[in-house]
Amino acid sequence: MSIRFATAEEIADWDKKILANPDKGNLLQSKEFADIKQAGGWKPNYVMADNLALMILSKNVLSGGTLWYIPRGPGVVNTTELRSVLPELKIFAAKHGAFAVKIEPELLWNDETERQLTDMELVKAHRVQPGSTVLINLSPSLDDIMAALNQKARNAIRRAERDGATVEAVKPTAANCYKFYELLSATAENKFGIHPFEYYEKSWKDYSAAGMGQMFFAYSGKDVIAAAYGIVIGEKSVYKDGASVRERPIYGASHLLQWHVIQWAKQQGSKVHDLYGVPASDKVDDKSDPYYGIGTFKRSFNKHVTDYVGTYDMVVKKSTYNRWRRFGERLTLGLHWRLRHENWY
Repeated sequence: MSIRFATAEEIADWDKKILANPDKGNLLQSKEFADIKQAGGWKPNYVMADNLALMILSKNVLSGGTLWYIPRGPGVVNTTELRSVLPELKIFAAKHGAFAVKIEPELLWNDETERQLTDMELVKAHRVQPGSTVLINLSPSLDDIMAALNQKARNAIRRAERDGATVEAVKPTAANCYKFYELLSATAENKFGIHPFEYYEKSWKDYSAAGMGQMFFAYSGKDVIAAAYGIVIGEKSVYKDGASVRERPIYGASHLLQWHVIQWAKQQGSKVHDLYGVPASDKVDDKSDPYYGIGTFKRSFNKHVTDYVGTYDMVVKKSTYNRWRRFGERLTLGLHWRLRHENWY
């Protein structure tokens, strides 16, 4: 396998490159996501491993050295494909000064896959992106999609409509972005980390400008009571951000809001809708899990939880990596959280 940095022409056509990957592309491997992370201090590197497109983020760390991170990648669909790329990727990373490569391919978790990843000398790492999710099949008709939803979700959608909730697709103006962020901050309540306002504002505006994203508000009268942002890339859509007021003046408004996101995503060509981020299937009843509340909401659409293998590190320079794992990562993430109250990754 030949690994090299992508040419300027390939980078200009990057999203088409990742859509040609075996996994049919992932939002977090897109050029738009790379630009957003660059604004937050990460350096995007566009790499071609034969025909496999890899967007690799890099950042220097306090304990010394450079960490590489492939968000939701490499874009493979089985361990055989992953095994074929790792040896040359390790050599390439060493040549360019990385002490480790953090990967999180969307491979389904099971004991055998976990064993194979260990055999590849990959080290299980702290989770960066959510390791579990709920997926909704958008290939059927809207009537069939509605019929396939759990009864709780169907009832909530209908009740919200009866009680006067309305949903509108809105533009990501400064005022709308700020309103969304207010709701998002209240929803997080220190249970999980969020980025600063500027990060989300850039994200929502950039995805909308690229024709990939749409912001939605749910209203009770003239009051915004819930917000959601959907993104489509290729045949996949993602419910990336969502929030609601605590009081919930209209039961089911968030369900109705999500139903509008689903309809929009299907119109844009999505065949599978990712609700993005729930507790693992064996922890769905654990109220101490930071994703318990939003997980309960998302599972009301589909009880089945899809578990991925999660985040692994490929060690390139052992001594530097050991410093990172012993104290560097903990100090970096902890200091960043205390100073800025946001995720470092």
